[in-house]
Amino acid sequence: FSRKGRTPRRPPPKKPPNSQKDPVGVYCRVRPLGAGDEECCIEVISTTTIQLHAPEGFKTNRNGEYKETQYSFKKVFGISVSQMELFEDVAKPLVDDLIHGKNGLLFTYGVTGSGKTFTMTGSPGQGGLLPRSLNMIFNSIGPYQANRYIFKTDDKNGMEVQSEVDALLERQRRGNNVTVPKTPSQKPDPEIADMIKPDEAYKADGVDADSGYSIFVSYIEIYNNYIYDLLEETQEDAIKPKPPQSKILREDQNHNMYVAGCMEVEVKSAEEAFQVFWRGQKKRKVANTCLNRESSRSHSVFIIKMAQAPLDADGTDLLQDKNQVSVSQLCLVDLAGSERTGRTGAEGTRIREAGNINQSLLNLRTCIEILRENQMCGTNRMVPYRDSKVTHLFKNYFDGEGKVRMVVCVNPKADDYEETLLVMRFAEMTQEVEVARPVDRPICGFTPGRRHRNQAFKEELSRRLEERGGPVDRGNNVSSVMNYMVHSLPPLPSSELTDPHDDITLPRLIEALQNRHRIRQMMIEDYNKAANMMKSMLQDLDANLISKDNFIHEQNGKLAERDKIIQSNKAEMERLEKKNKMQEHKIDILQKTTKIYEDDKRSMQQELETREQRLHRELSEKRRMEQRMHGMVSDTQHKWEKECERRVNAMQLEMQNKLWVKDEKLKQLKAIVTESKTPGRPQPPPRQTQPQRPSREERLPAKRSASPSPLPTTTPVRPLHRRSRSAGGEKWVDHKPTSSLDLGTVLQPVIPNAIQVSTPSEKNLSKCDKYVLTHQEVASDGEIKTQLIKGDVLKTRGGGQAVQFTDIETLKQELTTVPSRKRKSSEGTPTGGDGTDGAWTDVETRCSVAMEMRAGSNMGPGYEHHGITKRRKP
Repeated sequence: FSRKGRTPRRPPPKKPPNSQKDPVGVYCRVRPLGAGDEECCIEVISTTTIQLHAPEGFKTNRNGEYKETQYSFKKVFGISVSQMELFEDVAKPLVDDLIHGKNGLLFTYGVTGSGKTFTMTGSPGQGGLLPRSLNMIFNSIGPYQANRYIFKTDDKNGMEVQSEVDALLERQRRGNNVTVPKTPSQKPDPEIADMIKPDEAYKADGVDADSGYSIFVSYIEIYNNYIYDLLEETQEDAIKPKPPQSKILREDQNHNMYVAGCMEVEVKSAEEAFQVFWRGQKKRKVANTCLNRESSRSHSVFIIKMAQAPLDADGTDLLQDKNQVSVSQLCLVDLAGSERTGRTGAEGTRIREAGNINQSLLNLRTCIEILRENQMCGTNRMVPYRDSKVTHLFKNYFDGEGKVRMVVCVNPKADDYEETLLVMRFAEMTQEVEVARPVDRPICGFTPGRRHRNQAFKEELSRRLEERGGPVDRGNNVSSVMNYMVHSLPPLPSSELTDPHDDITLPRLIEALQNRHRIRQMMIEDYNKAANMMKSMLQDLDANLISKDNFIHEQNGKLAERDKIIQSNKAEMERLEKKNKMQEHKIDILQKTTKIYEDDKRSMQQELETREQRLHRELSEKRRMEQRMHGMVSDTQHKWEKECERRVNAMQLEMQNKLWVKDEKLKQLKAIVTESKTPGRPQPPPRQTQPQRPSREERLPAKRSASPSPLPTTTPVRPLHRRSRSAGGEKWVDHKPTSSLDLGTVLQPVIPNAIQVSTPSEKNLSKCDKYVLTHQEVASDGEIKTQLIKGDVLKTRGGGQAVQFTDIETLKQELTTVPSRKRKSSEGTPTGGDGTDGAWTDVETRCSVAMEMRAGSNMGPGYEHHGITKRRKP
């Protein structure tokens, strides 16, 4: 639907401005320590302060010391405070406001097993806040209650007034004025008289006697964030029981929240009201946990609604005007206790119940926090009342529809210390929230004392009738006079005629009728005399009224003079109000200026904090860069030390090779000399032998030791190398980036049965069980160093693939110089590798060189590959 087609929202009614606010009244009650508990963590210091001691073994700060915390409340009730004292300080002002047409909200809050239900309900002989509130209400309005069904509830959270005839018909239709609803129970319900002693009863002052009152009660519970009516009468089916239907919240025309379809029972006494409460209490959901034998698993709300309407001008009947009906209500809420599932040992349904309870209490804390922030910091954040049924139902009270009181119940045992600490913090924060003070409702414009004047007139009329010898009936004087007249006549004799010659019956009947006629004439005369006397009394009353009218006329004259004085005072008040408005305008300007300055101050503070944070971040970044530079310097230094050590070893190896070559030359010369000295054998011409090239193990840098190891004289045999695992039967993903360079070496790593990709994907990984990544980097000697990083492809629990790296193979190419073969020049003069003349006629030299070349070319992946070059004479 478009926005134009929607029904426009009805604007809220304009409420009279009320700048007076009262803080939420928070009281604390300490439960006595149990029989099995020995350590106490709460101490009552004064009537407004308590102190929490951390139990033994509970560390609260870094130094391992115990910490003591104090919390202040409006009043603290210790273990010796009675239920009557608690009611007098907490609930009695709310009941007074209820009788005078104002709303109130009272709820108990605390952990499981802290005494919330006992504080609200009580026990026989120790009645709680609820039965004492009912007792005080009916003690105050008892004589002024209207007949049953005079007030009638509608379906939109309103009240209507019926006539006496309609109320009488409804009483007859509902069963001959049944006052107490039947409760299906085997044992009788407890009476309120057993819970409250006679000397502990209270009565409100200032009750309007010119009004009629009626009390309606309803009882609901909020279980798992659903609302259920505990007074709803359902047909129980033993074969297929139906679960209770949840109720919904709605908003009436005054924007007040109410439970739609909730049953409201009209009660006429405190006993009847408490029986209705007990009937709903039996349906409330409780469970046995490790912390409480009957733990409340829901939030219970008992609503007492009082309807009040003024009497008419005669003081006999109520005005049947819906606009004159005043409705006020008092909500008594017993919140479920917050609990940790680890301590309660809950399972299954109990865990879900505890989670919903903790979530609703968390929403209540969030609403209180945002309200406090809006009031203290001047913000306009939206309060999330709709996140929970508890906060949504009572949002009007926090917006200024009545007083709000909270009783925080705590258990002093050491096991509840952590949860009690959270409760204390929430209660301390709640005290800082202010609620607008409710405005007094207007009173009807009739003259006061109408009920007493009407009652006095009836009593005077009955007294006059009694003086004249008539019957006394305080209820209906006219009907009593008529009954007296009928029963005062003598009875008629028997008029049956059995004989036609009977001369006795008829004269006797005639005489009796004449006698009755004479008595009737006398009664008529007496009645006329009484009527004349009544007329004279009325005339006297009229004269008195005339005199009173004259007196009223005189008083009106005086009132006119007073009105002139009042008008002058009003003019002066208007002048002062204008001046006051001007001052208020100036104050508003100053407040706006102050607000602007405060906003500037707040923004500058935020900017300063931001700059300080940026400076700290830059300093930390600088320190981190310094540490990184120190690490890089140390790594570079270590690398160059290794490089220097490698070069020194290489130079040592080269010098050893040169010494070895010279030794070989000397050996050959010595052999030639010895052969030339042998007799009978011709001496061959001297030849230059090719020095045997050292093996790879000999050319590697030797480990540092006290004395150099002797050089081997025989050609070493190259050991067999481990074959790469990439040559197996597994299927590989060969990941070669596009930036890889081809080295052009003889041996290249080849992986059979592999998928070559430049960028791996989940589809490629799902088809293989091995993974290899080709990585190239520049080594310290300037050559390109290639690494094969191998890993296993594993399946993850979510259905994807992950690579776990297991091995790294290094491929490195290094160019070295070996003695090369010199060919004969054009002149036929052979030259050696070092500039000396020689020829490749020595078989031993050629074999050693060939074996060394073959050993150098048979290198596999993962080992160093040394290339061999030959130098030719141009």
